[in-house]
This record gives sequence, C-alpha cells and structure tokens, in this order.
Amino acid sequence: MAALLGAKTPLKRVAIFGGTHGNELSGVLLVRHWEEDGAEVQRAGLQVKPFIANPRAVQKGSRYIDCDLNRVFDPAHLGMEITEDSPYEVSQAQEIHRVFGPKGSEDAYDVILDLHNTTSNMGCTLILETSEDDVLIQMFHYIKSSLAPMPCFVYLIDHPSLKYATTRSVAKHPVGVEVGPQPHGVLRADILDQMRRIVRHALDFIQYFNEGREFPACSLEVYQVTEKVDYPHKENGEISAVIHPSLQDQDWKPLNPGDPMFLTVDGKTIPFDGDGTVYPVFVNEAAYYEKGEAFAKTLKVTLTARSLNCLSP
Repeated sequence: MAALLGAKTPLKRVAIFGGTHGNELSGVLLVRHWEEDGAEVQRAGLQVKPFIANPRAVQKGSRYIDCDLNRVFDPAHLGMEITEDSPYEVSQAQEIHRVFGPKGSEDAYDVILDLHNTTSNMGCTLILETSEDDVLIQMFHYIKSSLAPMPCFVYLIDHPSLKYATTRSVAKHPVGVEVGPQPHGVLRADILDQMRRIVRHALDFIQYFNEGREFPACSLEVYQVTEKVDYPHKENGEISAVIHPSLQDQDWKPLNPGDPMFLTVDGKTIPFDGDGTVYPVFVNEAAYYEKGEAFAKTLKVTLTARSLNCLSP
C-alpha cells in the first residue's frame, strides 16, 4: 500500500493538546508544564502552542462532561447551533475548530499532537488517521527509530466504517499519541517520560524538515483496524464474560483462531472464531466499556513514503 506524496511546505504551527479526555493525566501535566515553561518544546522558526482541550473535564477529573470530545469533530456537530442546552464538548469542539482550524483549510494548524493515556498494555503508540500522508509516515518512522530499542507501534484508523472525528483532525497532519498502561486519574513517571520523548522526537523531526533535511524513502509497519469486538452480553445487556487471562495485556500480539478470547463468570472459555490471525489493540480499555469495545482487531500492513524534503526551508 503506497502513500501519496505529502506536503513539502514548511510546518510552521504546531499545537500540543492535553486533556482531550480530562482523566488522562500525562498529557494534562505536560501541557500545563509547557504552558508555564515552554523552553523544552520550542524550536527555531516554529510556533508551538500547548493547549488544554477540555478544561472542564480536566477540572472535574472525568473523561468528559456531556459527551466524548474526541468524537464530535464531524460536520454535523461542528455546524450545530449552540444554545445554553448544547453539550459542553460540542461548543468546545467548535471553539477548537475556530482557533486551530478550520479543518481542511490553509489556515489550519500544520500539526496537532494529541496526548492520550490508555489502561491497555499498548506501550508507546502513534495513531495515524490516513495511509496517504508522507509527512506523518516519515515522522512516525523517525520517532520509532529514535525511540529504539524501545518499541513504538502505529495504529492506523483509516477504515471507512470505523474512523471517527477526532479532536486533532482539524490539523493538516493529525497525530495521536497513546501511552499506557496507566489507570485513568493516575500519573506514572515511566509513562510520562515515554510521552515526553515522543513529543520531543516529533518536534525534532519537524525542525529538521523545516531546515531542509532530506528524509529518504521509507517503509512503516502499521496495525490497521478492521473491526471492534464487543464483550458478550446477557439478554438484559449486562456483560456475561471478561477478557480471558491469556489475552489480557497482550496488545499487539497475534490472536489466532481457536485462541482463548473471553472467560465467562462460570469459567467457560470463549475462543476467537475468526478466519485468520489478528492483532488485538486497546484490550480491555476502561473507557471503552461504554462504547461496547472489548478490543479492536487489526492487521499488519506496510506503508511506504517517498523521499521528503522541504521546498523552502
């Protein structure tokens, strides 16, 4: 699967979002720190804006106030007339769209780094929204190489029925950063450090690109989502089985037909009945119970990007 040629103009404006979900605290802590002292994230010739995306949810310590901010950047919500009864996150989405967008316009920010935590055992994860962005394929390749030997995975959400309208999607090049495992409402020093390193390498890449460094053609292994798998339920809607112990914490590991997938309360194993090997992601993520998602099935795909250099450094 080949990527189309990405933009080669300088990347001048970058936003770093924390608190898109108010209880994912690594991004909140880092953004608040950088708002007070931004020396760590400043780069020559680059405007970098740290930003708390959902301040009310951050203040409350909850994922959101009325609805998930990371799902309402679609035309219907962005075009909704705001009244005093409107969901808070919808009005906040429109404000973010005004300040950092509009989506698809020349005025939109070049890059948004959207910082998230997951309770799943996903380690360092970069989320890619399209397979046709040379700039981000090259950036993710650079970040993965810079973090090595520590693994860094790429989750591709470019699926027509599963793609959702993210907060970061107002940017020309949206970057999701997901680091875990970390309980929501909790901070861990190791997770914080990993997120910080990802942001630093992303900004370094942008600076090198703007200065005229040429990045040769590269390939990037990604995990492309194909389906979301729900928990088994009783007729009354209650969950009737949990993630099997052999699947728990096994994000990015192969799940083969016949492998244990769920375990009922009375001890019955429910095996995976798929046609071939998949790679589960977001296994038993706490925030996804309300979304009916026990894990996401992915397939390994290799993307390629042609050589990249800035036209006018």
